[in-house]
Amino acid sequence: MKNALIAMFISFVAGVSIYLFMPTFAYGFYGLPFLLGFIGFVLFMFSSLRGKISDISRVDKKIYLTMIVIGFLFTIIIPIFSSWAAFHANSYRNLIGEVKSSNFTNDITPVGLTNIRVVDEALAAKLADKKLGEVPALGSMYELGKFNIQKVGNELCWVAPLEYRSIFKWFSSNNGTPGYLVVSATNERDVRLVQEVNGKKISLKYLKSAYFSEDLNRYIYTHGYMTKGFTDFSFEIDDNMNPYYVVTLYEKAVGYEGENAIGVIVLDPQNGKMKEYSIADAPKWIDRIQPEDFVTNQLDDWGEYINGWFNSITSQEGVLNVTPGMSLVYGDDGHSYWYTGISSAGKDNSTVGFVLVNTRTKEAHIYKQSGATETKAKASAEGMVQNMGYKATFPILYNIGGIPTYVMTLKDNEGLVKMIAMVSVENYSIVGVGKNLKTSLRNYKSALKSKGNVVALENDVDLKTLTSIISRLSVDVKDGNSYYYFQLKSEPNKMFVSTSSIADTIILTKEGDTVQIKFEEDTSNGVYDLVGFRNLNINLQKTEKQIKLEEKVRDLEVRKKDDNLDKKWENLSASEKAALLKK
Repeated sequence: MKNALIAMFISFVAGVSIYLFMPTFAYGFYGLPFLLGFIGFVLFMFSSLRGKISDISRVDKKIYLTMIVIGFLFTIIIPIFSSWAAFHANSYRNLIGEVKSSNFTNDITPVGLTNIRVVDEALAAKLADKKLGEVPALGSMYELGKFNIQKVGNELCWVAPLEYRSIFKWFSSNNGTPGYLVVSATNERDVRLVQEVNGKKISLKYLKSAYFSEDLNRYIYTHGYMTKGFTDFSFEIDDNMNPYYVVTLYEKAVGYEGENAIGVIVLDPQNGKMKEYSIADAPKWIDRIQPEDFVTNQLDDWGEYINGWFNSITSQEGVLNVTPGMSLVYGDDGHSYWYTGISSAGKDNSTVGFVLVNTRTKEAHIYKQSGATETKAKASAEGMVQNMGYKATFPILYNIGGIPTYVMTLKDNEGLVKMIAMVSVENYSIVGVGKNLKTSLRNYKSALKSKGNVVALENDVDLKTLTSIISRLSVDVKDGNSYYYFQLKSEPNKMFVSTSSIADTIILTKEGDTVQIKFEEDTSNGVYDLVGFRNLNINLQKTEKQIKLEEKVRDLEVRKKDDNLDKKWENLSASEKAALLKK
């Protein structure tokens, strides 16, 4: 009878513990040994409370103490020897894989203004919450879940499910939550509440805010995943707008530590159907397999143990640190990457480069580029508008005309975007700020040129050169800067705009002057930004030093074109090369 009661007690404690805490029954996870030790300790204390410890039978003592010892060994002793970096520094360092040195301008294609992210997660949540408030019946029952950024087709957007507000709302709802919200990351006016797909109403049943058997975590755990580690519940939609949860499967690669992604579970939150994929076989619409914290830890270990564990706590020679914060950026290839800066130990204000890690494959590339950390870039942007008190969002890295550039929005105290800033990674004193992307880019170009940069900001953009007579000319002052607007006799339906940073002679230009201009044709409102300007009625005498400088610039441009041709030739197949040689 006594043994039966003990067995029932053990079963009850174990069952409740497993249901509540969901321990993973696999080597490297603390759940099972901790549970075993805990039950042994509870049984030992329960038995001793009934009388003296000496009254506990020898067999029971052995059982209880064995459970406690096993729990102690596998939660403290074995993890120390199997996981301590002093013994496994190389294993930790190699978890990220090979970090390849790469060239930024070769790998990351210059981005167009329409593809720059201006809506961050906080603003997306604010816009979506306002949209949800337009439907009172929904706003009282449901709230926004966590937003994830992803690319749906060619559109970059934030996506979040509707979650239950409380356990009472969950009890009163029979069919799950009725949809999700999509907020464009490039257009803050594009906010959508999606409640049906292909004529079928959406009903999200398995969620993080649900309870008991519908709790997302518990549902996965009790349906075949008690012995596997899973984490990072990302709500994503496929290219047909169907909603899913993408959950990362992982293993402990270094004893009880070294979390490493090995695959994903794709779960349909409407019907609970699940499918497991390896990293290589995961559907293409899935953006994120590698969790941010996994990548951060592995990059930390890669930089910290570059010369072993002992060096990392003594001289720290060669040690590299990951700068605070990590962002998700998208390449021209449609793939997403975790971005972070890399600094030398003890030098927190500057970077020696930055790293991009593919969010699916974990392929890592380092770009050796000294410059400012994200924190310094934010401070520089905020300094440009300090009288207004705007705060910068976390910077996103872009290739702006071949130059690594941080782009961030500047918000007021209400969290609304007021301005956009562009800051050079190499020199954070070069800043362009404007009320929109176009103005910000124009001011950024001016700042670059004022610092003596030879920049080909017209990459991948069609340029046109015109020579004509100015028919109308006017000057406008915005944010303390003078902008010169004019029209040409040969182009009466176009308006051109420039600043003196393009050419000093524009200050002296008047109606009737003949000018030669170079401009970008990628515009939609009939206003064109100038890349080059020359007043043919003004002939300034150049110094020998200036002539030599211009010759150097021309040589650099010719060399750059030659380099690009060489790269294009190397990328051609043998048949393509043969076809060109025949011509």
